[in-house]
Amino acid sequence: MIADDELIAQQIVEQFILKTPGLTLVAKCRNAIEAFAKLEQYQVDLIFLDIEMPLVNGINFLRTLQNPPKVVFTTAYAEYALEGYDLNIADYLLKPFSYERFLQAVTKVQKLLAPAPAAAPQEAETGFLLIKEKEGLLKIRYDDILYIEASKDYMKIFTRATHYLVHQTMKNLENMLPPERFIRTHKSYMVALKEIKLVKPDEVLLSNNTGIPVSSSYKETVTSAFTRNR
Repeated sequence: MIADDELIAQQIVEQFILKTPGLTLVAKCRNAIEAFAKLEQYQVDLIFLDIEMPLVNGINFLRTLQNPPKVVFTTAYAEYALEGYDLNIADYLLKPFSYERFLQAVTKVQKLLAPAPAAAPQEAETGFLLIKEKEGLLKIRYDDILYIEASKDYMKIFTRATHYLVHQTMKNLENMLPPERFIRTHKSYMVALKEIKLVKPDEVLLSNNTGIPVSSSYKETVTSAFTRNR
């Protein structure tokens, strides 16, 4: 919406609005009384608001609004700038202003009106290893896993607090776990990359000082992955 008592100023802002993608002019008014009525009639996201208008000036008009739209002041008077920003306006356009300056103000408003990005879930399902046990399904957080050791037909999944014995193959677990976070060091071992603190010729030392063997066939891959993740 445009609220300005100067016809030429209205026409300039109207032309700027019409040539700007994403903007739709829903109303024009020449004083605060008309502006009140238009706000009752239309859903307005942004007002280009003059300050020096008859009856009620733009600042006092804005003060009366309980839930105002975004506001860009369009005025010939620079001395109102500080007071305007105290009212949480989006921008302050000093007449005469260019289309480029107008676009800067519009961009600010578009950012303010953009929906906030959806908050990431505290723990997405991809942050868990889901294991089937006799009692039911078990979730083990990736961040809790130190390493996995093969034990015949079972896998021992070691965390800082405990370990779990699950009926699973190493190959299946390797496919279930994200490769950027876990790596095979041996046919019988897989470790969390972030837990490796030292790589030796034939083993890796984890953050809890557990030594995990590294076979010759995995040595190069382990060293490379450890180097990339430092």
